[in-house]
Amino acid sequence: MATIEKTQQDTSVLEAVDINHEIVLFNDDVNTFDHVIETLISVCNHTAIQAEQCAILVHYKGKCTVKTGSFEELKPQCTQLLEAGLSAEII
Repeated sequence: MATIEKTQQDTSVLEAVDINHEIVLFNDDVNTFDHVIETLISVCNHTAIQAEQCAILVHYKGKCTVKTGSFEELKPQCTQLLEAGLSAEII
């Protein structure tokens, strides 16, 4: 029977998989550009330019990844986006 040794590379791959989640923001017909931008700045720590670019992408493409990280980091931020009336999910 073969033995398996855990290497540094295996650990790095596992850590990379753990942070491979995204908050995706979806377009809606309810929220204004200003509300979306202000919410992304306050919740996701975006700069004004980042938030504006995300809002434009959401408007024209229907959705946009607004934050990446581990599920544990993203869950409270996604909850805040939802509480602010935005449509978002973690994938």
